[in-house]
Amino acid sequence: MIFLRNLLAAILGCLVAFGIIFVMFFIFVSLLSASEDPLVIKDNSVLELQLQRPISDYVGGAGEDPFAGFFEQSQGLDEILNAIAVAKDDEDIKGISINNNFLLAGLAQTQAIRDALEDFKSDGKFIYTYADFYLQKDYYLASVADSIFINPVGGIDFRGLSSEVLFYKDLQEKTGIKMEVIRHGKYKSAVEPFLANEMSEANRTQIKELISSLWNSMVGEISDGRNISEANLNIIADTLGGRTPEMAVSNGLIDGIAFFDQYEQKLKNALNVEDDKKLNVVSLEDYISKSNSKIKKSGDNRVAIIFAQGEIIYGEGGPDMIGQGIINEAIAKASNDDKIKAIVLRVDSPGGSALTSDIIWREIELAKKKKPVVVSMGNVAASGGYYIAAGANKIFAEPTTVTGSIGVFGTIPNITEFAKDIGVNAEQVGTNENSIEYSLFEPMSDTFRTVVQQGIEDTYDTFLQRVAQGRNMTVAEVNELAQGRVWSGVDAQRNGLVDELGNLDDAIQEAAKLADIEEYGIRKFPKYKSGLEQILEDMSGASTQTKERFIEEEIGVEAYTILKQVKSAMEQKGVQARMPFVLDIK
Repeated sequence: MIFLRNLLAAILGCLVAFGIIFVMFFIFVSLLSASEDPLVIKDNSVLELQLQRPISDYVGGAGEDPFAGFFEQSQGLDEILNAIAVAKDDEDIKGISINNNFLLAGLAQTQAIRDALEDFKSDGKFIYTYADFYLQKDYYLASVADSIFINPVGGIDFRGLSSEVLFYKDLQEKTGIKMEVIRHGKYKSAVEPFLANEMSEANRTQIKELISSLWNSMVGEISDGRNISEANLNIIADTLGGRTPEMAVSNGLIDGIAFFDQYEQKLKNALNVEDDKKLNVVSLEDYISKSNSKIKKSGDNRVAIIFAQGEIIYGEGGPDMIGQGIINEAIAKASNDDKIKAIVLRVDSPGGSALTSDIIWREIELAKKKKPVVVSMGNVAASGGYYIAAGANKIFAEPTTVTGSIGVFGTIPNITEFAKDIGVNAEQVGTNENSIEYSLFEPMSDTFRTVVQQGIEDTYDTFLQRVAQGRNMTVAEVNELAQGRVWSGVDAQRNGLVDELGNLDDAIQEAAKLADIEEYGIRKFPKYKSGLEQILEDMSGASTQTKERFIEEEIGVEAYTILKQVKSAMEQKGVQARMPFVLDIK
């Protein structure tokens, strides 16, 4: 017994010592980094954009974290845009080189970066881009450049947008594990993957119209950047006219074919650097550390930006999940801070819990009584994501934002057939007629279905009323635009669901205008855990992201996609205001 106690004490002591050494090591690294000379940008430099990590609208206080860059899984769009804006006014930065493959960003995020690069060029600075192979989003971004180059054995995937939706009706019948779906009566496309084996014509039509609108926005900007008519670009897409470098040059999609060393020589020529001299290249990561200290906007007054990104859940929330805890705390802080004169809510969400969406909606209503609230929509602001936006004084969307999807539904797992197949029988005992509300081991009763259906209808009616109130429409007018229909930002602006097409900066300027302020600083919310805090929290076991990456590698991307979608549906609790299916646009 004494031996075991001593062994346990020794193991515990080792763990504590390891933890202390671990923390001290990173403190030492931080102090060492702080003692180094700050980044010095040499004259006649080029800023290199390599966007190799997933891009989130906001990573949360990374600029204030001495360990920023060590642990972050994603890059912050806000920091990328700020770096490009600072580089525009930096006399030592003469141009930008985009050297990127497989951009891990949403369409609206890509459009925001492209807009920032377009602004960068307005002062006469150049942008060159190079890739071994351009996927469509990569090329859409690259089309802003003055010159586009490609590897001699590369190609351009330029073919138009498509979307794929997975259906699970047969899977449910074969496994005996079923999703009971309860939805608003007219909400026809909702949760189709669990009700059918194929896409309905109504759903096919709305998805076709959505991706066509997104494609038209992309083609319009590519047309301007490359001086190719939209009609010709669509012919090139139809004929796969960029699939070889030679075809891409012939069709005007790119300017030249080169190996990377030859591309570097072209950069030297653009900078008038002699052949035997070294090219001064500054990485985006390094430049972000410099640009974060550059304040583009300043003043005693403030505009708060509150980032709401991810699915909407009931609870605290975090960097990738919107919960009423963190978001409402941020809204309340901004609302009660006398220096903050206006609030911008940046939304990037497919929706989720209807209850949480309404709780956040109410907090925004309270904030509006004190100061103007403007919404900026990112990649997606649909269903619950639109719900929390609907009450704002003004709503901005990118042309490529996916929004709308005003509707609610409920999905409840049922394994009656599966349990019967494996020999499991469940018996229930209750005190009252409805004390046993629901068991996934028993078929859903008509009484329970009726009660849930009423809850769905009530929530849908409330959703319509919230939108009607916020958008100054009648409930009937909103209902015509609802039924779960998804819209592009362009179409949403046309039908009145959003006010203006514009980016986050446009929304900030409008918020300042509504608050009647000209000079102002920016304050961002929420503040998430630092990289060090997050890694220490995960030391007791693998982080969720690490586990997910391991599973994906083991079973493959396609199988993991199916597993993740089914798991998400199984875990949904309460009435859902979310996009009724996963829309994979590529």
